[in-house]
Amino acid sequence: MPVKAKKTDAYRAPDSTAAFAAEFIAPAEPAIDNSHLQGAAIKAYGRQTRKDREDKMILDFLPMVYKIVNKVVSYLHPPLSKDDLVSAGTIGLVKAARDFDTSRNVEFKTYAYIRVKGAVIDELRGWSFAPSSLKKQFDRAQEVLAELTEKNGVAPDDDQLAKALDMTTTKMYKMFENARARHFLSIHGLNDESPALGASLVSPNAEMPDDRMVFEEMKIQLAKAISELNEKQRKIVILYYTKELTMKEIAAVLEITESRVSQLHASSMFKLSGKLKLYRDSI
Repeated sequence: MPVKAKKTDAYRAPDSTAAFAAEFIAPAEPAIDNSHLQGAAIKAYGRQTRKDREDKMILDFLPMVYKIVNKVVSYLHPPLSKDDLVSAGTIGLVKAARDFDTSRNVEFKTYAYIRVKGAVIDELRGWSFAPSSLKKQFDRAQEVLAELTEKNGVAPDDDQLAKALDMTTTKMYKMFENARARHFLSIHGLNDESPALGASLVSPNAEMPDDRMVFEEMKIQLAKAISELNEKQRKIVILYYTKELTMKEIAAVLEITESRVSQLHASSMFKLSGKLKLYRDSI
């Protein structure tokens, strides 16, 4: 007699396959919409990518901060220090990297240079205090410069200007040097009365024909004013602003003392700012 199979929990009759599957195979989970997570991930990736790009730009152009600061350290007066200017310039660079718009037709190098330079000079301007007597002397010197230039058709040399001001050239140079932070701000257009020439390169208004024409004409006027300086002053301006040499390096090139370079530079800045002021007043 055949042995009858013993039923156990593990046993299932052939016709119970469907029931077996239903019992041991878990039903499929309902589909979950992860599109919002994907969107968040893409945004987070975009933010990280931009931050990485900003960090790289900051690191690549950080030496430019020191280069700009080294050009203006001679204008420092206590309690402002070189470290203060470096900090201001670095902040300017960070803001430039953050605000830079790649869709504009401007290189980051140009944009960053203007922002860093502006930050450094703003910091310098914030600590530049000139007594009222110095301002009066400076304003008077500008008036005399304008009068002599209009009368003779050319700017006076240093001896002629000092004589007209009824002071020695040494005293006049001292006045210029004491006020040279003002000269520096003026020649770069970063005072309260006029915008920076360089800023117009990245200004939205730079695309306007009239503004571009004014900017180009001002560059022509500046070049003309530089050409009218005496040979030594002209060389100092070119070496300092075009070749970006320090005053110490210029002194070595011209074989004169650094203090003499400082005097001639201050005088040059006074004359150039005076010429640009005359031009601005005429338009």
